[in-house]
Amino acid sequence: MITIRFIHADERVQDLQTEPGQSLMKAAVDANVAGIEADCGGSLTCATCHVIVAPEWASRLPPPVADEVDMLDFAASPVESHSRLSCQIRLLPELDGLVVRVPATQH
Repeated sequence: MITIRFIHADERVQDLQTEPGQSLMKAAVDANVAGIEADCGGSLTCATCHVIVAPEWASRLPPPVADEVDMLDFAASPVESHSRLSCQIRLLPELDGLVVRVPATQH
């Protein structure tokens, strides 16, 4: 199991334990993490699973592909330098302890 920490816009912290191998979006949706809407179900056709990766974790992730960068243009909340779509983050054992912020809105 790995632990992921979600920090919500109201500063509420939600820790989630999940199995590695799935996307961050799927783990969040399965655990009913508020603010991860995932309207497209992870098919990279929306930006409703937008998260901001904590700076200390950003370099540990593979860089976003061009389609992800393009889709972030449609995010409802301001995009930051470490913004990612959670459907594109594969949870690997080395991401145990990952910290992400959930934007105030996805729509």
